[in-house]
Amino acid sequence: MRVAFYSQGCRLNHSEIATLNQQFSRAGYTCVPLEQAPDIVVINTCTVTENGDRDTRRLVHRIVRQSGDVKIALIGCQSQILKDKLTDLPAVQWVIGNADKMRLVSIIQTTVTEGFGAPVVIVPAIPEASFSVPITNRDQHHVRANIKVQDGCNFYCSFCIIPFARGPARSRVFSNLLAEAHQLVMHGHYELVLTGINMGTYSDSGHTLVAVLDAMEKIPGLCRIRLSSIEPTTIDDRIFSRLIDTNSKVCRYAHIPVQSGCDATLKRMRRKYSMASYRHQIEKIMQWNPDVCIGTDVIVGFPGESEAEFMETYSNLEQLPLAYFHVFPYSERQMAHSRKFENPVAQPVIQARAKRLRILSAQKKAAYCKRYVGQSMGVLIEQKKEYGWLGHTDNFISVCVPVHSTVARNTLVSCQLTHYDSETGLMHGVIDSSQPDGPA
Repeated sequence: MRVAFYSQGCRLNHSEIATLNQQFSRAGYTCVPLEQAPDIVVINTCTVTENGDRDTRRLVHRIVRQSGDVKIALIGCQSQILKDKLTDLPAVQWVIGNADKMRLVSIIQTTVTEGFGAPVVIVPAIPEASFSVPITNRDQHHVRANIKVQDGCNFYCSFCIIPFARGPARSRVFSNLLAEAHQLVMHGHYELVLTGINMGTYSDSGHTLVAVLDAMEKIPGLCRIRLSSIEPTTIDDRIFSRLIDTNSKVCRYAHIPVQSGCDATLKRMRRKYSMASYRHQIEKIMQWNPDVCIGTDVIVGFPGESEAEFMETYSNLEQLPLAYFHVFPYSERQMAHSRKFENPVAQPVIQARAKRLRILSAQKKAAYCKRYVGQSMGVLIEQKKEYGWLGHTDNFISVCVPVHSTVARNTLVSCQLTHYDSETGLMHGVIDSSQPDGPA
């Protein structure tokens, strides 16, 4: 049977899909792109915002139109929260929650053997225990391989549905995590991206995230270790202080969600820090290494956000040494505590505020990137487009080199950065004439 995979939302979802792809392949299924008439489509869903729910519905209908007699497996966060609604969608044969989605191969094989009938719904409670993941040798879809470190969250921010969808905070077994890291590097990945819902809370048998980084730094052939999003209250100084050492494999990159730049809003959000403590954390990292690219997430239009509160957020984000931010219009979620809050912000106001912050983000990104024009930097080449080869520096600058360049996917090259294009958000460069052999 032919199986296609589609991942919505976060890097953790992408990591899980990479693992499932290999599991299905090993079980004898033929893994194909969505466009090649699959018999089964597996969708790892996202429910962080209302847009995620809407995107799933649209995707299911598009797949049915394109593929005709297809069976769809909806797994993950939406399945955990909206199982009863998802079975009403056309062609949906399986609705599997987060606790059992990594058993999907055996679940589907059982259905195929016993015959198709009513939708199979498996959504039990999620246990709070360390976990292991079937080891992925190679991420077929990503040059920068995502590796799952942690899952779940116990913070219960008032706007967030994730603790209900992903369950309690739990960590991956240390030895299992390192075994996959070694396998991914052995099969050609130069960069590993550590992913989790609340990664900074990692703890397994006395091992913390610091221990994970220490062990990965010693993996032969691994050139880059990138941390995905990490909560500001969970950052151990030993994580980013290692960036003082230019030989560290940890990338000069940090994504630290702020969610709001106003203390009053942060309190309503049930965040566990003030803007003063957040600023202190950011400035400390910049003291260790001023080239670190620091990004953040921010929600606009949270219930009760006045114009004065928004302007406080705007001013703080403008002043902080941030390179970019992801802007999310507030989205009311089914189980989130904030759905009970009074004084909702009108949608036109939310959209106008989001637009202002996105413009500010683009300005800060341009300012950050332009600091590096004229420099030579290592770029990991990830994909080829009609207009050029695309890749990233370790400090997360998106770089485009001419399409005729003598490079290949998944190679580390030294590039001379020539100019930044504010329209596309791309830094342009050329391959350094003194390019050394091997990884840059």
